[in-house]
Amino acid sequence: MNMHLLNWLNKKAYLFLTGGIILGGFISFVPAKTPVPAAEKYNVLFIAVDDLNNDLGTYGHPLVKSPNIDRLARRGVQFDKAYCQLPWCSPSRASLLTGLKPDETQVYDLVTNFRTIHPEVVTLPQHFKQNGYYTARVGKIFHYGVPGQIGTNGMDDPASWQQVVNPIGRDKTEEAMIRNLLPKRPLGSTLAVLEAEGTDEEQTDGKVALEAIKLMEQHKDKPFFLAVGFFRPHSPYVAPKKYFEMYPLDKITLPQEPADDMQDIPEAALSTKPANYGLNELQQREGIRGYYATISFMDAQVGKLIDAVDRLNLAEKTIIVLWSDHGYNLANHGQWMKQSLFERSARVPFIISVPGSKEKGKKSPRTVELLDIYPTLVDLCKLPVPSHLSGASLKPLLEKPNATWNRHAYTQVKRGQLMGRSIRTEKWRYTEWDEGRAGTELYNHEADPGEFTNLAKNNQYAKQVKELSGLLRAGNKPAVSTVQSKK
Repeated sequence: MNMHLLNWLNKKAYLFLTGGIILGGFISFVPAKTPVPAAEKYNVLFIAVDDLNNDLGTYGHPLVKSPNIDRLARRGVQFDKAYCQLPWCSPSRASLLTGLKPDETQVYDLVTNFRTIHPEVVTLPQHFKQNGYYTARVGKIFHYGVPGQIGTNGMDDPASWQQVVNPIGRDKTEEAMIRNLLPKRPLGSTLAVLEAEGTDEEQTDGKVALEAIKLMEQHKDKPFFLAVGFFRPHSPYVAPKKYFEMYPLDKITLPQEPADDMQDIPEAALSTKPANYGLNELQQREGIRGYYATISFMDAQVGKLIDAVDRLNLAEKTIIVLWSDHGYNLANHGQWMKQSLFERSARVPFIISVPGSKEKGKKSPRTVELLDIYPTLVDLCKLPVPSHLSGASLKPLLEKPNATWNRHAYTQVKRGQLMGRSIRTEKWRYTEWDEGRAGTELYNHEADPGEFTNLAKNNQYAKQVKELSGLLRAGNKPAVSTVQSKK
């Protein structure tokens, strides 16, 4: 047979099997026609954590107690350099769950629904649903306003699920008891604490864990994609008292940073103004203490899920993935929370546990993105691969965590009309604000992991700036194959 004809037929067959059709130069995804037989399917326990940075025991933090996430890391592969695509809840989740970059979803804020731009895009859970999985959500997966929308559907995507559960606990009903250190700011974007009375199970996240376990028990005999979204450590920092007691205030320290740290940072890079919101050191330490207490509380709920997987004899057929939508500044460079392009805001904890893995407990030093989760889970579960995905399967790194990897991570943020874009390689972080007109940043992470010395204007590093600027522009182009946008 003519080789050109054979190649043409192979491409047609691939498009048929993956559900891809060519429309006006774009590849548009349609439901797959060839689901994988049920006997070959892994379950997926998909754990999302809201506003969690890398202050965890397994990532080397000396104070934070996270025994259950640490335990998950010991039975999986931990990615030490994983990055979100936009450090804000809704844009990050829209990107991860659609497999599209923020410039493709066009979600840069907390109110835009990706479906208004891409009504036909197939989300990660929706793809599993179309391939014979039971799909369910408990808690926050797509965007929720926290704490305002706890107990509601928030900005959910009904097409993704067969069942949803929206728990609501004492943290919501007792909001009047929360102490706000910045009273002019709403509870979801402030430093606010409550050492709560009662048990874990009375809090929303405690209820999330219990409801998720019930669904595992009910659906353990068929393939499931169970998405479990915890709300803590998102502000307000509410947890039972015992978790605050783990962190005596005199043990909480503030970041040790050079006195001249802020002098070489572009004004555009700073989202917290004034620095530290004008809080004194004691107030800052109270905020950090509350954040750490809620991490440990959330971690305990993760432990209940892992225990249930083991108790129900699901460990040998269930992939567990844990991720956070973005990182979190805790007085670093005078910044708090998210919406910045510093490492602490862009970097996220990310762990995947695959049954039968020979690399349990290993840590991968390679630079990866949350965009990679969609193609990775599809690959591991042997489902047809949608053609619109911008990320890459991490299966090679799950099989060999130190394998050669030539991809970089791209993170961006938009404030009004100002766009900042950042690229992270294994050695460098390079950032441009308004394409460089509002400032640039270059940090050598081998020598300066705290990002204290901006090398962007140092002529000695002009070659690195030019190279990274080119990579930044190339990496932010839309994928060659993408879903059609709504015109």
